[in-house]
This record gives sequence, structure tokens and C-alpha cells, in this order.
Amino acid sequence: MLIPATPTLPEIDVRKLVVSVEDVWHDNGPRLAKALRRGSAAAVVRNPYAGRYVEDIQPMMEALKPLGREMAARLVEALGGPARIEGYGKGALVGLAGELEHGALWHVPGGYGMRDLLEGSHAIVPSTTKIGPAGTTIDIPIHHRVAAYVRSHFDTLEVRVADAPRPNEMLLVIGMTTGPRPHARVGGLRADEIAKFDGQR
Repeated sequence: MLIPATPTLPEIDVRKLVVSVEDVWHDNGPRLAKALRRGSAAAVVRNPYAGRYVEDIQPMMEALKPLGREMAARLVEALGGPARIEGYGKGALVGLAGELEHGALWHVPGGYGMRDLLEGSHAIVPSTTKIGPAGTTIDIPIHHRVAAYVRSHFDTLEVRVADAPRPNEMLLVIGMTTGPRPHARVGGLRADEIAKFDGQR
């Protein structure tokens, strides 16, 4: 996938896009009537700022938006459609020639793509960023897409792509789930109790 450069935006060169989905029927507790589906979409992208310091990197944030939208669309379809999605999160793993700030460029486009497809997603999209070599695992934090304080949906998706990121690449990730942890029972605000739409309660 290649998103061409424009006079104001850099080229987005995607080497590969990996979508992963798992169905969970139980976690050593009672079998669920319907499996919890958890998934991620990860894009391996060339980092145009690798190996050098560039002051103005914000144009790439705008340039990544179509990729965020494409990844969200693929993952939503793989998980069964927008009506099924209850939790979300995102993260970026930057190759060794990059810097943490390059991963921070994923904050807006990673969240934008999911919010655009998931109506009523008021909660902030939780995020993580780290630097590492190819094959490093990144843990993507997940919480409820309408209200972040819904404790039953606090979760983590572990994502790894064996050959990424190379030093001049970034691994950009979004994650989604179709429900709470399999046997959530530690109290707190429940999804069916959400009364405010400020994304926090």
C-alpha cells in the first residue's frame, strides 16, 4: 500500500499490513454463550524521519489518516461489523533509528480511523508507544469505547510482527474487542450503566 506524497504531506510507504483475530470461549471459567472476539491491525510503515532529527514532523500525522481509516475498516469487518465493537486501543512501535515522538504521530490518525467508523465512541483511545528492534512485542491497552471507566473492558492485546519494525520503520497498531474480559467480576461501572457521554463515565 502506498499513499503518494503531496506538496505538503510526506509519502506513506506501507510494507505490510497484518490483521489478527482470536475467539475466546473461556478463561478457565464457565464457557461463554458467544465467544469474545479480539483483534488487531498492524501496519509496517517506513519512517521518513529515521536516523535524523526533523523539527516539523506534524505533516506525517495528517498523511497517516487514510491508513488509520483503512486499518479500522479491515479490523471492524474482521470482528463482525461496527455494532459488535465495544473496546478499542492503539499503539506504535518505533524502529531503533527512530524516536518516541515519531510514534506519537499515530495518536490522531490511529484514533481517527476507529472513531470515524464507530458511532458514539466518546472515550479517549488509550495508547502506548515504545522503541524496539524487529520482533519486539507491544502491548496495546484496551478500554470501553464509550466510557473509559467501564472496568470490565480493561484489557490488553499483545501484538508482534516477526520482521518488524526494521530500524527505519514503525509498526502502527490498532486493537478492538467485542466485549468485556471473559469472566469480568471485579465490580465498577458496567457497560449497561453508562449514563454520561463525556467518555469517562
